[in-house]
Amino acid sequence: MARRVSLPAADDLFRRTAPTAEPAQSPAEVVAAADQAEAEDAETGRKKPSGRVRHDEKMTVYVTSDELLDIEHARLGLRRSHGLAVDRGRLVREAIAMVLADFEANGDDSALVRRLTEE
Repeated sequence: MARRVSLPAADDLFRRTAPTAEPAQSPAEVVAAADQAEAEDAETGRKKPSGRVRHDEKMTVYVTSDELLDIEHARLGLRRSHGLAVDRGRLVREAIAMVLADFEANGDDSALVRRLTEE
């Protein structure tokens, strides 16, 4: 007599365990919100980082072990304090987007120029 093991269904494995603060949005509402955010960014002239997409280009950047630890601490802090699960690549892309936006907006008075001229 063969014994069959009873396994949980996919719905049981991937169900919500905590109530959500906001009601679920329909796909149309999500697309409308994304379109509105893009329109607001276009009005202000801000560029958005690429986020979670497949990237065609690659750039290698060497960092010290202390810099890598700082990035990891920031990543873990974002997860702990804000519930944001981001990888190191996205964190770096966001930081680059912020620095370049500041440089575009402020030119010689930007933090990038100040820091590079201090060296």
